[in-house]
Amino acid sequence: MEAARAGLSSILVIALLLEVISCQSDVECLREFKSSFRDPMRFLDSWVFPPTSNICNFAGITCLHPNDSRVYGISLPGSGFTGEFPRGLDKCSSLTTLDLSQNELSGSIPANVCNILPYLVGFDVHENSFSGSIDTSFNNCTYLNNLDLSHNRFSGPIPGQVGVLPRLTKFDVSNNQFSGPIPSSFLGRNFPSSAFASNPGLCGQPLRNQCSRKKKTSAALIAGIAAGGVLALVGAAVALICFFPVRVRPIKGGGARDEHKWAKRIRAPQSVTVSLFEKPLTKLKLTDLMAATNDFSPENVIGSGRTGVIYKATLQDGSVLAIKRLKLSAHADKQFKSEMEILGKLKHRNLVPLLGYCVADAEKLLVYKYMPNGSLKDWLHGTGEFTLDWPKRLRVAVGAARGLAWLHHSCNPRIIHRNISASSILLDEDFEARITDFGLARLMNPVDTHISTFVNGDFGDVGHVAPEYLRTLVATTRGDVYSFGVVLLQLTTGQKPVEVVSEDGFRGNLVDWVGMQSQNGTLGSVIQSSLKGAEVDAEQMQFLKIAISCVAANPKERPSSYEVYQLLRAVGQKYHFSDQNDEIPLVDSTGIDCDELIAASRSG
Repeated sequence: MEAARAGLSSILVIALLLEVISCQSDVECLREFKSSFRDPMRFLDSWVFPPTSNICNFAGITCLHPNDSRVYGISLPGSGFTGEFPRGLDKCSSLTTLDLSQNELSGSIPANVCNILPYLVGFDVHENSFSGSIDTSFNNCTYLNNLDLSHNRFSGPIPGQVGVLPRLTKFDVSNNQFSGPIPSSFLGRNFPSSAFASNPGLCGQPLRNQCSRKKKTSAALIAGIAAGGVLALVGAAVALICFFPVRVRPIKGGGARDEHKWAKRIRAPQSVTVSLFEKPLTKLKLTDLMAATNDFSPENVIGSGRTGVIYKATLQDGSVLAIKRLKLSAHADKQFKSEMEILGKLKHRNLVPLLGYCVADAEKLLVYKYMPNGSLKDWLHGTGEFTLDWPKRLRVAVGAARGLAWLHHSCNPRIIHRNISASSILLDEDFEARITDFGLARLMNPVDTHISTFVNGDFGDVGHVAPEYLRTLVATTRGDVYSFGVVLLQLTTGQKPVEVVSEDGFRGNLVDWVGMQSQNGTLGSVIQSSLKGAEVDAEQMQFLKIAISCVAANPKERPSSYEVYQLLRAVGQKYHFSDQNDEIPLVDSTGIDCDELIAASRSG
């Protein structure tokens, strides 16, 4: 026993030493970062070394959690910096987002930037004066989602390796001096022509100016004249006409990297059936889904997340479905089908119904009921003229809480979502909240390190990850409650989970901002101004207090999802969002199996 205790003590000491070393490394990273710039606006005055407080409180710094001093994001747009690309970033070993846009930085981007920042997810340097070429080493940025190099002075060709980055969803190199043809690897990636615009030497799709062969033609003319005669010139012209169309004709199917034609590469799609969980009037085949999505064209994409791309499918009878193409799966086909059969049996008014699935070659497709009002994120943070009044927001919160409580408390084993966010809460035609992507985390590829797991999205979107996960790497129902608490804060404040910028000068994440205002006795100031009204002020304050309890640093201090539902239900009692039929059947001590619960509900 004594030996075991001694061993455990040694492990704890080593863990603490590693944490201290990691913290010191991040401090040194920010020290070198600050010394790289001239800061005429004195924006980095709060960066004091040695630090007198947690570096997570520095302006523009986002940490994985306030209790963990590893720097996750650096966001300093429009800060007036002059100088070159910052030094010391290799010492911020957990850095995933870097935003230095709208400054006055110049020079080149390091050729090994993806080796310096191996977990890079977002890289934004638009509106600076950077120059030089984009190195092919960007191929190593395998986690990159957002790359914005627009409005700089970059030149040379665009490397084709960038076009095949698997997670890249936002890309912009407009207003530079790039030249040459746009690599074919960008075809089908759904990047608009504006992402490549205002580069005078750039040509090819999706730009309208197609690549010209004038230079080669001129060379051939000169060669023909030098050869001495009109006959040679004619011969060269004939050769050009016959030869060049063969060379520039695209390879049929676009190759393995032409993402938007992946469906056409499936062998014998007419023989692939769609497995449906309920007996439909007509049977579906993969070819039906291909016809309903125009061969899964980019124009039919209605959403894209960490687990896959979602397409809108309109069948011949006019019915509409949502088809998700999964990005990765750690399961063999047999295991995958077994998981699908389990998820297909989960039926609840606040879950997006999984109607079926399809396995074709290496592709795995999920068939969902279509939700016409999109995601909660679209309504809270979208670019359109979206508005949700207070009663609708409260209704969404109650419905989503009811669905989460059902997953946690009505099935054995309990279903842990792992990725609750505004993106995973969809709204049907009546603005009823429906949780989607439940159970999908188990289908994703396992990864080893905490930071790559975080970036991979298996355990939550940015700003939603519970602090204890950084220590335990174990997903729990209380972790889901934390993530849901962040959603509740978004519903009340209208702010995004990270990069909150308030009138009082605060810059940081949403949980910290609300916590600070609560401690200062100014909690009411965080409520979105468009929601305020004397008749609902008390409801909103109750709502905020429930949200704050959900994001408590200690998971033991958070309510269960069932308690959250009951509390929110009480806040919205006068709106009659729920009735006695909405009670959550709790799992008793003997454990009710999900299949038994569903069978009992159907027979009853």
